[in-house]
Amino acid sequence: MTTVQYRVDAAVATITLDRPDKHNAQDQALLVELDARWREAAADDAVKVILVRANGANFSAGHDLKSEVADYARADLGAVQSGYRWEAEHYLGFSQRWRNIPKPSIAAVQGACIAGALNVIWPCDLIVAADNSWFSDPVVRYGIGGVEYHAHTWEMGARKAKEMLFTATSLSAEEALQLGMVNRVVPLDELEARSRELAQQIAAMDSWGLAQAKRAVNQTLDIMGQHSALQAAFEIHWSGHANALVRTGYPLLMEGPLSSPEAGQRGGRA
Repeated sequence: MTTVQYRVDAAVATITLDRPDKHNAQDQALLVELDARWREAAADDAVKVILVRANGANFSAGHDLKSEVADYARADLGAVQSGYRWEAEHYLGFSQRWRNIPKPSIAAVQGACIAGALNVIWPCDLIVAADNSWFSDPVVRYGIGGVEYHAHTWEMGARKAKEMLFTATSLSAEEALQLGMVNRVVPLDELEARSRELAQQIAAMDSWGLAQAKRAVNQTLDIMGQHSALQAAFEIHWSGHANALVRTGYPLLMEGPLSSPEAGQRGGRA
C-alpha cells in the first residue's frame, strides 16, 4: 500500500506523506517511496517546482521506531557497520540528495514536525508553516545528540540550536519565522492554497535560472562548511546510538504517542 501520493499539475510536483493514522511516522517503506518520488520529480522536465506536504493533523512524528526495529532485525543490522550504512543511506543520504536536486522545493508544514521529520523539511529550499506547527528534536533525552541531518546550527543559529537540543523543547511557528528557519507562517486553513500559490510564482521563472540560483546558494553554504559539518555530525550521531542502547534500550523504549504541544516539553518519536 502506498504511503506517499504524487501528482504533477502546472509544473508543480506535489509529494504528499499519506500515513495520517500514524502521524506520518516514517517507516522504511515511506522513506524509500518518498525518495523515489523526489527522483521522479527531478527527472521530469515538465516539473519546475517540488512541493512536499502531508495529509492529516501532523506533518510527521519522525521515524517510526517500532517499524525501524523490525527493519533492522530483518536486515541483520545488529552489526555496527550495517546499521551505519543503512542510516547513512536512508537518513543523511536521502536528505542530502533532496537538498541538491536542481529544482526549487517547498515544504508545507502543519502540526507536529518532530526529529526525523526535520530530515524531510530542512533539505527543502523554502518552508511555509501553518500557525499551529511546531518543531522539535528531543532525542538528547535518549542519549543521542540530534537527528541524522544535523542542520540545527544552520537553520536556527548556534545558541537556539543548543537550547532546543539541551532542553528537548520545541519551536513554535512564529519562533521559527523569527529565526529564519521558515519563510512564512500562514493560517492552517490557508496552508495548501498559500503554499501552492508560492510554488506557482516560482514556476513562472526560468528553469535554468532557478537551478543556477539554487546551486549558487547551496555552494556558498558548502564553502562555509555545511556539507562537511553535516558529515561530521553524522559520525557524532552514531556514537550516540551506543550510548542510548546502554542507557535506555533505544529505540525500543522510545515508542509512544505524540505529547501534547501544550506540554512543558513537547516530545515524540525520533
